[in-house]
Amino acid sequence: MPRQFAYYPGCVAEFSSKELNATTKALAPLLDIELLPMPAATCCGAGDVAEAKPNLYLTLNVRILSEAESMGVDILTICNVCTLNLRRANKLVKDDPRVLEAVNEELIKAGARPYQGTVEVTHLLWFLATEEGLSLLEARGPKGLNGLKVAPYYGCQLLRPSSVMGFEDPDRPQSLERLITALGGEVADYDSKTRCCGFPIILAREEVALKESHVALAGARDAGAQVMVTPCPLCHLAMDAYQRKTEQLMGEEYAMPVLHLPQLIGLALGLPTKTMEFKRHLVPVDEVLSSVGA
Repeated sequence: MPRQFAYYPGCVAEFSSKELNATTKALAPLLDIELLPMPAATCCGAGDVAEAKPNLYLTLNVRILSEAESMGVDILTICNVCTLNLRRANKLVKDDPRVLEAVNEELIKAGARPYQGTVEVTHLLWFLATEEGLSLLEARGPKGLNGLKVAPYYGCQLLRPSSVMGFEDPDRPQSLERLITALGGEVADYDSKTRCCGFPIILAREEVALKESHVALAGARDAGAQVMVTPCPLCHLAMDAYQRKTEQLMGEEYAMPVLHLPQLIGLALGLPTKTMEFKRHLVPVDEVLSSVGA
């Protein structure tokens, strides 16, 4: 039987980064994963709703958890921000029965199912970086990345706070490195792989945000990376869609292709490049595809 998850792609992967959603759906059967749709799921609210209306934020996220609970499976995400928000809400209601009771009262008023607190939330990266996930990759027999030098970029929200995320050491993460190596790539290590990409403030303070992106892009470039990979669609937007603006601001060139995590895995497993919709990237990936023989 395939490993089943309630699939929560989040808003960005369904709209701005459709290539991430499409690649994840195409990749799942190759890894013996079944992604069960959550048709009633809403946006997690990101940080905006949490700041403006914390009670609404909590109820929104617990409602998503409740839908997965009714399906009898845990949630799989492909977005750092969604993972953080869902896990934070889950921890709040599991740690305090009074909070759970208050949220359930709101859910019942809205005609939703009350939450019992039985669901866990995991990111695709976390699942694949475990022994179970790595064994699925090994069983597939990846054709490999042909020694492609890959810069891992975690961003900040998949690692912190540890009390909520807790998968690995936020200062010395290794999940992306394990996957890159398992897929036949070479890790291009650099210090800024766990820093914020700047995207949360890019509309309000663009120059500050672009300087944050610069630190990561320059670090990856200087480490000799041929490509950067990230598990977060917002980090991808900051590094790919805004890369030209960052080059103009900083007076430097990075020419750094940026892949979503499922795209890197898809290349290693021989997923058709057309399926992964690389044409949606603003920084060309042609040299990367040539390097792995795609």
